[in-house]
Amino acid sequence: MRIISCIDSIIQATMKKTFSFSHPKKQRPRVADAIKYELKKYIKRERNKKLPEDVDFWDFDCRFGATEASCSVIHVSEINKVISEADAEGLDEFFLEVLSKPAKRTKKPVEEKPEEDQEENFLD
Repeated sequence: MRIISCIDSIIQATMKKTFSFSHPKKQRPRVADAIKYELKKYIKRERNKKLPEDVDFWDFDCRFGATEASCSVIHVSEINKVISEADAEGLDEFFLEVLSKPAKRTKKPVEEKPEEDQEENFLD
């Protein structure tokens, strides 16, 4: 049982796909919506998988480009935006890679505000 959990934590799921906006029966905006929906389902499916021990969440490394060779790194929250931009630019197809990996949350540093600023805001 312990060995299986170690193997599962090493394996990372990857989606590498070249999407096409052309379809014989569907209009281009509907194809773009279908692509966005497919990616949303994939990310949801990956997030619902069981987490390895000492891990807080599933993180995603994403790459986007017109071709696999011209890909650049994007954040997972930018996927819909870059697909819409590719549709607006008139690209016939694009490449998208989504790599899921286990990650652990880190605390954000707390910024200290001077007391003078807080007093001024309190009086306003």
